Amino acid sequence: MPQDPQNSSPAPGDPFGWLEEERERRRRAGLVRSLRPRPADSPLLDLAGNDYLGLARHPEVTAAAADAARRWGAGATGSRLVTGSTELHAELEAELAGFCGFEAALVFSSGYAANLAAVTALTGRGTLVVSDAANHASLIDGCRLSRAGTAVVPHADPDAVRKALEGFHGRALAVTDAVFSVDGDAAPLPELAAVCRAHGAALLVDDAHGLGVLGEGGRGALHAAGLAGDPDVVATVTLSKSLGSQGGAVLGPARVIDHLVNAARTFVFDTGLAPAATGAALAALRLLRREPGRASRVREAARGLYERLTAAGLDAARPDAAVVSVRAPSPESALDWAADCRDAGLAVGCFRPPSVPDGVSRLRLTARADLTDAELGTAVATVVRTAPAA
Repeated sequence: MPQDPQNSSPAPGDPFGWLEEERERRRRAGLVRSLRPRPADSPLLDLAGNDYLGLARHPEVTAAAADAARRWGAGATGSRLVTGSTELHAELEAELAGFCGFEAALVFSSGYAANLAAVTALTGRGTLVVSDAANHASLIDGCRLSRAGTAVVPHADPDAVRKALEGFHGRALAVTDAVFSVDGDAAPLPELAAVCRAHGAALLVDDAHGLGVLGEGGRGALHAAGLAGDPDVVATVTLSKSLGSQGGAVLGPARVIDHLVNAARTFVFDTGLAPAATGAALAALRLLRREPGRASRVREAARGLYERLTAAGLDAARPDAAVVSVRAPSPESALDWAADCRDAGLAVGCFRPPSVPDGVSRLRLTARADLTDAELGTAVATVVRTAPAA
């Protein structure tokens, strides 16, 4: 049996020799990952990225990014508390909070940093975090860094959250994705909120895959659930999916945002979001306000993908937002399937352990509001034609 690389003794003069054993272990398990730089003018039909509303290349969004870079510079030049806050950041925070229905917002350099900030700054030693088993890695890492007691509960199970909170009398926080990134299913937010309120716990929801897709005009899953702006609810979002830019934000009561400004390490010690990304996200948000139909179009595209794939006999998960996953027999077959799709002109995601908490490998297709019916048909035909034997 191979030694645990964290505990094995390094060979003399080769402290990283254990990496070769790890590489071989990944190769045997079909879990090797590699970078594949894409050209600016890729010929592939893209159902792998998260540009749900088709705004990453929208002329208004790219023009706003270029204008912000010319006006404010290529970088934020410092942390948000030093020189990294511009008028653009303040505009984006105000408009994002208003659009989603929250009192205040705070922009971070990434959605990952926003989740780390929210979990760690709102908990700590002596508190309890109740975390869904299928939560995104950023929420999981936030739990680990928080030094709080963490109870991992079965996926999308409000009763399990209730049981975890029962008998605990300190400060508690339940954390969940709004839409889970692997299968695209939505959390039962009203039920989770009711359980939290019955036990005096706060609710933190990562709405990365809901913003721009769910709720009235794309205002997000919490808006759709009637929870946006509630005093015991905090949301995190990313600017890199529906808004086609980069960065993240925390939305919630003003006193929560004020606390994060003073206590969240990934805010205090990180360089602010670059002006170009800030300007692009703000332009995309304003465009979504003008064109709210983009949200319903991406949901229709996802449903269309699901219906056509299942009609062809594939095991696809019913989407609650923009993500459609299709199960594969093994990690190796999922990797080969994705490669065959790419060779046929279609880019799809490939999720394998440890990215999937249930250990089942999948192709992950992301719908976009700008996909035509013909493109959807081409995507489905390609996935079906290249599908591995069960």
